[in-house]
Amino acid sequence: MKTLLVTGGCGFIGSNFVRLQLEAHPDQTVVNVDALTYAGNPENLADVADNGRYVFRKGDVTDREFVESVLKETRPEAVVNFAAESHVDRSILDSGPFVRTNVVGTQVLMDACRTVGVGRFLQVSTDEVYGSLGETGLFTEETPLAPNSPYSASKAAADCLVRGYHHTFDFPAVVTRCSNNYGPYQFPEKLIPLFVSNALADKSLPVYGEGTNVRDWIHVLDHCRGIDAALRNGTPGEVYNFGGECEMTNIALTKLLLKLTDKPESLITYVTDRPGHDLRYAIDCSKAKRDLGWEPEVPFETGLAETVAWYRENTEWVDRVKSGEYLKYYEEQYGGR
Repeated sequence: MKTLLVTGGCGFIGSNFVRLQLEAHPDQTVVNVDALTYAGNPENLADVADNGRYVFRKGDVTDREFVESVLKETRPEAVVNFAAESHVDRSILDSGPFVRTNVVGTQVLMDACRTVGVGRFLQVSTDEVYGSLGETGLFTEETPLAPNSPYSASKAAADCLVRGYHHTFDFPAVVTRCSNNYGPYQFPEKLIPLFVSNALADKSLPVYGEGTNVRDWIHVLDHCRGIDAALRNGTPGEVYNFGGECEMTNIALTKLLLKLTDKPESLITYVTDRPGHDLRYAIDCSKAKRDLGWEPEVPFETGLAETVAWYRENTEWVDRVKSGEYLKYYEEQYGGR
C-alpha cells in the first residue's frame, strides 16, 4: 500500500495509529484528515509533522466536496475511519454532533470512496454497540447489536450502514470493534487520564455509583495493531473484535491508579451514576486471533504503569489540553490552513 488515508488521526487512538503506520510501513504515506474538534489535538503528532510521508488536511468528514477533493488529490488505496464523537457523557447532553459525525460522516465517506474508487474501507467501532453483559459471558462478532446510549446508538447505526453498503454495493469494508482503550495521548475526560491527572493534582476522583461497572481494558497499541491486521488481512464484510482480556471494576481500577500515583484513597468521591450506565463489557477476540494472527501483547499492569508515568511526565500536555491551548500548535504549525 502506497497511500493510506486516516480520518480523525489527531485523536487518541487515531494519532497512535498514524504513528504506528509510519513506523511499521516505511514505504507508505499517511494522509490524516481531521476537523480538529475539541478532542482532535494536532500536537499529538508533533513528532511526525515534518515527516515527508505524513500529510495533514483539516476538514470535516460530513463535507462531501472536501472529502472527495482530498481523495482525488491523494488517491489512497484504503481509508480507515476513526473520525467520531466518542464520549458517552457528552452524547447524553447533546446527541446531535454524534449523529452528524458518526452516522452522516460515515455515509459521506463511503459515498466518496465509491465515487473515487477506493479499494478498502475500515470502520473503527466499539464494543458498546453490543449493549451490556451480565456477570458472565463475552461479546462475539455474532452478538446482536443493542446500544444503550446515544453514542453507542450512533456507532451501531454507522456499522449497519457499512454492512448495508457491503451487501448492496459490494463495498470493500471491514468493521472492527474494541474494548476500552488506554495509553498515551488520551483526552483527559476519559476515566484513566482524568483520574491520573486529578490524582496528581490532589483533586477528587469522581466514581459513578458504587464503581461496580466492569470494563475490559486494551492498550491502544494492541488495538492499533489489530486495526492494521484487519485492514491488510481482514475479509470484506466481516467484523473483528479486539479486547485486552483484562476485566476490572471501575473502583478496583481507581484504587490501582491511586496506588500508582502514590495518592490516598480518600480522594475517591462517589457520584450519582449516569443514565443507562452499562454494567459490564467483555470481548471474545478469538476470531481475530484465529483469522488475523493477532494477540494482545501489552500486559495490563505494565501498560498501566507506563501510561501513568507518561501522564506524570507530560503534565504540560494535559494542562494545554484541558485549557484548549493545544490548538495554538495547529495555528503555529499550519498557519490556520
